[in-house]
Amino acid sequence: MSKDQVTQLKHFIGGREVAGRGGRFADVYDPSTGHVQASVPLASSEEVDEAVRNAKEAQVAWGATNAQKRARVLGRFVNLANEHADEIAEALSREHGKTVPDSHGDLQRGLDVVEFAMGAPHLLKGEFSDAVGTGIDVYSMRQPLGVVAGITPFNFPAMIPLWKAGPAIAAGNAFVLKPSERDPSVPLILARLWKEAGLPDGIFNVVNGDKEAVDALIDHEDVQAVAFVGSTPIAQSIYEHAARRGKRAQCFGGAKNHMIVMPDADLDQAADALIGAAYGSAGERCMAISVAVPVGEETADALVAKVREKAEKLTFGPSLEESSDFGPLVSAVAKDRVETMIARGVEEGAELVLDGRGASVAGHEDGFFSGPTLFDRVTPEMSVYREEIFGPVLTVLRAADFDEALDLPTRHEFGNGVSIFTRDGDTAREFARRVEVGMVGVNVPIPVPIAYYTFGGWKASGFGDLNQHGPDSFRFYTKTKTVTQRWPSGIKEGASFVMPTGN
Repeated sequence: MSKDQVTQLKHFIGGREVAGRGGRFADVYDPSTGHVQASVPLASSEEVDEAVRNAKEAQVAWGATNAQKRARVLGRFVNLANEHADEIAEALSREHGKTVPDSHGDLQRGLDVVEFAMGAPHLLKGEFSDAVGTGIDVYSMRQPLGVVAGITPFNFPAMIPLWKAGPAIAAGNAFVLKPSERDPSVPLILARLWKEAGLPDGIFNVVNGDKEAVDALIDHEDVQAVAFVGSTPIAQSIYEHAARRGKRAQCFGGAKNHMIVMPDADLDQAADALIGAAYGSAGERCMAISVAVPVGEETADALVAKVREKAEKLTFGPSLEESSDFGPLVSAVAKDRVETMIARGVEEGAELVLDGRGASVAGHEDGFFSGPTLFDRVTPEMSVYREEIFGPVLTVLRAADFDEALDLPTRHEFGNGVSIFTRDGDTAREFARRVEVGMVGVNVPIPVPIAYYTFGGWKASGFGDLNQHGPDSFRFYTKTKTVTQRWPSGIKEGASFVMPTGN
């Protein structure tokens, strides 16, 4: 593709597309071909400041707007996004590499949260207590923070920006999004749809960039909160940076999600679940199952055989082809990392049952493809178990009994999601209560909660006290003000010099 054919992307600031002025740009690839398809500007701190200033000016009126009227804008946005779903999904697949049906799911999961946020009039209600003292009432109200920022990853370029922006905007804030520079087109489409839905200019802004833009957002005195999703080292760094600047922050990091398979489980069901959860979206999901833990040697032998048979039949290919079960990885760097981790697993002594390295697709030889990889007899000390690979790699770590299987996810550094497959209700209940992980699935391989429950991991998978979507999202994007009031009633008490009590 010639330079003339490369799309020149822009920022979206103050309700309009704005060309990058910082002088730095990044290439955006088509992962299926390995070719550059767009150029995205990397914002300077001055451009970030422009976006924040626009957001701050617009937020005053938006924050004072009736919550019901704000909710109606969200409703119109959902309708428009559904009308443009095919366009959004295709753009997403071209830049990310996931299949078109998977991209539709990416969008729908985001819209689910926007639909939940349409309940803002109810979710923002405060509390009221009558007559807590003589003629005294107490009530609370939830008020927007002001300008808030979202820093989102490449693997869900529709879903996670909407998870952040929907509740933030519904609560009366102005939102500045810094999406991944690897697949920035979908957030720009969403920005245009927000405007078409009637969202005032400046309430939803997109600033493309890298670390310079991230630091500028965190350091900006008018940004009151930062929401991040990405790798654990960066999540922890941003959380600490934001805390030093006195900002509210929720930062979500890496994962190593286990699926426990008990001897009484339906092994065909468990194997199908593993195939989809491990290899779907080429494993580039924070909720992907990357560790299978069959309990007992007989269970393990049977499960590995079934997974291998099914994995060998998978079709990986270009993201826009209907025959593809999963597409390429997002970049050449991602592919190199996955293949390096596979090599390390072999060096450390894991049994390589299925090797996805060296994958190639006819007519797309330069694409960033990696085939399904399966390791057996992995041990807790191996890097393929300890580290997040973020590719189509499934590791099998055999456990002797239930307690050993429970101990593995509980002791692991990450605590995002976990699943157990069993027919025994008592086993499932005990597992769900005892395991030290934030989200648990019972015969559900990817336990992503629905929009009106909260999403968030424990330990090194999450930093901050409040999670994504559900009621927590409105708590995060608002501050509570409590009012104690008394109107003159003719009672003259004189001055008091002690702490007031409820007596």
